[in-house]
Amino acid sequence: MDTTHCAVDGWVDAIPVPGPRDTVTFDLVVRPADIDALDDDAPDTIVTCTSGDPRITHELLNGIQPGDLLRATGTLVQPPTPGEPARLTVDALEVLDTALVPVLRDMVIDRYGDYCVIFDADTDAVPVFTANGTWVGLADNPDAIATLIDIHERVNGGDA
Repeated sequence: MDTTHCAVDGWVDAIPVPGPRDTVTFDLVVRPADIDALDDDAPDTIVTCTSGDPRITHELLNGIQPGDLLRATGTLVQPPTPGEPARLTVDALEVLDTALVPVLRDMVIDRYGDYCVIFDADTDAVPVFTANGTWVGLADNPDAIATLIDIHERVNGGDA
């Protein structure tokens, strides 16, 4: 695989998603510098980004929303198969511009103290994470969130 250390400027496509082992994943929509030379219907490039840096993870989960313009610096890995998105392991993040209005569609992230939950209009199940992105579990419905958090705190000594 071909890897390159680089900086990529792009817009956040969707709400960043916590992953395993305190990581976060998000997609950047990247437009080429020579956009005027391309056809109007030329597709944008999607770069899938991942970071395990606690500072970056915290910022992505608490301060970034779809539409924000970011500069992500890290190691870019070209996909083994054409058509798949490139992957960038982010080690530095800079917010270049923020979206004008928060974009809330069918999903809403909410805080429960040191915990984050994601409400999705299409399902009753509610994913629960710690504020730093550690997976807690999937509550069957909103009424089960408090029970899931209580169990997590008893098992982990009360620290999120």
